Amino acid sequence: MSNELAYGSWPSPITADLVVAGAVGLGECRVGDNDVWWSESRPEQAGRIAVVRHRLGGDPVEVFGEEFSARTRVHEYGGGAWWLHDDTLFFANGSDQRLYRVDPDTEPGRFNLPVPLTPEPSEPMGDRYADGTLTSDGRWIVCVRERHAGGEVHNQLVAIEAQAGGEPVVVVSGADFVAAPRVSPDGLHLCWLQWNHPDMPWDGTELWVGELATADGCQVSAARLVAGGRDESITQPEWHPDGSLWFVSDESDWWNLRRIGADSALKGTPAPIGVIQGEIGTPAWVFGQRRYAFLPDGRVAVAYAAEGIDHLAVIAAAADNQGDHAVVDIDTPFTTLSSLCTYGHGIAMIAGAPTSEPVVAVADLPPHGEPTVGVLHPARDLGLGPAWFSAPEPLEVVTTGGATTYAVFYPPNHPEAHGPADAAPPLVVMIHGGPTSAARPQLSLALQFWTSRGFAVADVNYRGSTGYGRAYRRQLNGAWGQADVDDCVAVADHLVAEGRVDPLRLAIRGGSAGGFTALCALTFHDRFAAGASLYGVADLEALARDTHKFESRYLDSLVGPYPEQRDRYVERSPIHHVDRLDRPVIVLQGLEDEVVPPAQSEMIVAALRAKGVPVAYVEFEGEQHGFRQAANIRRALEAELYFYGSVFGFEPWDTIDPVPIDNL
Repeated sequence: MSNELAYGSWPSPITADLVVAGAVGLGECRVGDNDVWWSESRPEQAGRIAVVRHRLGGDPVEVFGEEFSARTRVHEYGGGAWWLHDDTLFFANGSDQRLYRVDPDTEPGRFNLPVPLTPEPSEPMGDRYADGTLTSDGRWIVCVRERHAGGEVHNQLVAIEAQAGGEPVVVVSGADFVAAPRVSPDGLHLCWLQWNHPDMPWDGTELWVGELATADGCQVSAARLVAGGRDESITQPEWHPDGSLWFVSDESDWWNLRRIGADSALKGTPAPIGVIQGEIGTPAWVFGQRRYAFLPDGRVAVAYAAEGIDHLAVIAAAADNQGDHAVVDIDTPFTTLSSLCTYGHGIAMIAGAPTSEPVVAVADLPPHGEPTVGVLHPARDLGLGPAWFSAPEPLEVVTTGGATTYAVFYPPNHPEAHGPADAAPPLVVMIHGGPTSAARPQLSLALQFWTSRGFAVADVNYRGSTGYGRAYRRQLNGAWGQADVDDCVAVADHLVAEGRVDPLRLAIRGGSAGGFTALCALTFHDRFAAGASLYGVADLEALARDTHKFESRYLDSLVGPYPEQRDRYVERSPIHHVDRLDRPVIVLQGLEDEVVPPAQSEMIVAALRAKGVPVAYVEFEGEQHGFRQAANIRRALEAELYFYGSVFGFEPWDTIDPVPIDNL
């Protein structure tokens, strides 16, 4: 029997406690000698990242104790914090950012204690390491080092002795940023990516190759640019076992595979491998992303995004790597795929679906016979059937200038409750960060938290989002705070016109860059009745002057060069137009955030308090950019629900500690 209840007040087993209880965020997947390894972000352990090894026929084994966490703060966003050489693990530790080695014990399934390889830096966490690889003889680690000293930040490739450790040796320097060092199979060459301000890695990167010598120390010489530039984004360079150099390039508008032959790795013209109307690449916010993997028979498995959904495909090897490379799609139950790595005849990967949180999956892709796809490590048991989960509906909406924008719509859903016949549900428009990111159509309990209480949710892939080609991504250049906002308004208008949501109870919320879009929508439009900014940007000028190195010139492309076009920064910053902001806002902020410092949130809260607009402000000690600790994730969700209930006039079913709301 279904009970009629007010939207927003539906009882739901998807509580804030369930969102975090036993939750793990699966990060990267790797394969050692025979076993699959992966990382787990654990909110109940203060966001600690554990590395787990799965031995065939056995249970997963955690590699190091709770006093360690495989997390790097290079670029602040991290990624690529751990890597393998045979079954030896190397990782950057979260608390001190030093590099450690973990050797397997003589007893199967056990490991020795982590051993530090890099010295204590002169400043706490002053030296940070990421995205490493080992030379073919196993003697040297080559990785990214980001050095913070005396206010200056230097990004370089360094070499560290894998056994003895010691002071790193700089092997590549000069560019503002470096990434993805990879050693050729014969050990004679090193490739890497580099780029300079004001470009971001999804704007333009360069692929370099140098001669590598390890007989007397570790040195790189005769470095040459082999592909890329300011108008081409290259990501994930990898050496094929045959000595050719592969990478993902968006030269054709889509991030697709290209190859430089083994006989010309320093001078050849890159050739396309397969043609896919979709994105193999993803924006390099973090290190260590892997969207393709070489198969033993010469084929390559790829994950690609098309129309907002990830697909698995195999690209056939052509004779002598000439001619067409046929692309064959592989049927899977998954809609998100990441961290592909070669495993047996196929791959291991991280995969998610609309009714499943991410899992560690394996796909057996034999050269002859039918592929099979299975789960190696399942998601946690939620104790809920699929009837509790709102199914995603893709939307294409016409926005300003006749352009098209995209979204994923989730209607309210409950197997035992429905809303009044004469009412429509409130809508939460969700805005991803980046802004060069994308909504991911996999089960998110944090999203279903809303739909199971009677909210509709629209997850918007506004212009500038990834997954729709370079041209779509570039439509946000010079238009941040305008095109993205227009797209969110257009999606809300579309749903109102279809009668699917209540036009008087529209909320907009986002984190980081999404928080900026939310604040702009509330300031410069009258479509939304309330909003939430999670560690969002209120003042573009302050962000341009006071953020970390990686993003310090990002606004050059999104808004315009600063200070030359300061008028744009003032024009689009909500903090300068508080006279137009009269909608209730809740602001949530981590106090150790170096990407969007707390001052951004404090400015907008103080201005709203002074103006008399309803505003709530919740601070989180010990949180950086994004909330990782279970208690804080729980509090943030419940605080936002409490706020909407107070503003929209419904009583949440949940028992929630009140949130102080000024001027309500």
